[in-house]
Amino acid sequence: MLEIVTMTLGPAQTNAYLVADSTTRDAAVIDPSWDGELILSEARSRGWRIAHLWYTHAHFDHLGGAGAIADALNPLPLVALHPDDHVLWRSGGGGAAFGFDIDPGPEPTIDLVQGQILRLGNVVFEVRFTPGHTRGHCIFYVADSGVCFCGDLIFAGSVGRTDLPGGDFATLERSIREQVFTLPDDTRLLSGHGPETTVGQERRFNPFVGGL
Repeated sequence: MLEIVTMTLGPAQTNAYLVADSTTRDAAVIDPSWDGELILSEARSRGWRIAHLWYTHAHFDHLGGAGAIADALNPLPLVALHPDDHVLWRSGGGGAAFGFDIDPGPEPTIDLVQGQILRLGNVVFEVRFTPGHTRGHCIFYVADSGVCFCGDLIFAGSVGRTDLPGGDFATLERSIREQVFTLPDDTRLLSGHGPETTVGQERRFNPFVGGL
C-alpha cells in the first residue's frame, strides 16, 4: 500500500512528497524541495529506505534538498528526470536568478518518458509527460491509490507559471487537458505548492483551465 508524507519546505513553501510501500518499506522522494536532512529524518523515523529521487521538473525549489539526501545514502539513490529538463538541472534549477546557489545532487540516472512505469516495492507509478511549466515537466499517477503527483502543472484553483524559460501556456493547457482531465474525477491531485485538490474540482472550477 502507498503511504504519503507531505513536507512543505524552503523559501517557496514547496511540497516534497516522501512516499513508500508500507509492506516493503522502499521509499522515494518526489521533488526533494529543501532541507534534505529533515526528509531523511522523517524517513528514518518510519523505518523507510530512500532509494529514489523522482523529479516532476528541475526548478531549484523542487531539488534543493537532493544533495543532502544523496550525501547521506550509500548506495546513491536512483534519480529520475525527463531529459528535456537536464539543462535546467545542471544550472541548479535556475536558482541563481533568485539568489540561491543550489547543489542539484547526483546526476539523473533514469530518463522519464510518457507511459513509463516506475515501481516502488509493489506500488506502480505511471509517468505522464506534461510540458508547459518547463520543457520536461512530468507527473506521476498511481491508479490503485487514486492519486497524482502533479508538480507545478496545476494547483488548487490555479496553474503553473509559464513566464520562466521553457514555459508556454498553450502547451501547459494542452498537458492539463490530455494528461490530467482524462483521469477519474475523484483522483487526488498533490501539487508542488498549496493544498491538495481533485481532478473533478479543477475540471469544473479552475479559473484558468476549468471547462476544458
